[in-house]
Amino acid sequence: MAGFGQGARRHPRSRGVNPSRTGPDSATLAIIGVVCAVAGLFVAGIILGPAAVVCGWLAMGRTWKGASAGWPALVAVVLGAIDTVLALIALAGAGTGAGIL
Repeated sequence: MAGFGQGARRHPRSRGVNPSRTGPDSATLAIIGVVCAVAGLFVAGIILGPAAVVCGWLAMGRTWKGASAGWPALVAVVLGAIDTVLALIALAGAGTGAGIL
């Protein structure tokens, strides 16, 4: 029981718990990454693509775990990279116009 000034919750490292992203927090980041990646295929890929890659990478715990990290995180990284590449190609193509006729 907690008294005045003595909270029941402590810092995670003091209990020997690994503070890396696990559980619902990781799943939430992976889902956000997938949503950004799918939306980036249709609009604003140059913004949503890198956001999806970052969210997916953080959901995997900043390591390349592959399939063991769960499919949403891996899908977010792969689709985010595809979004980014397609957006960069579109931007490069937009700058090489034939001019106004």
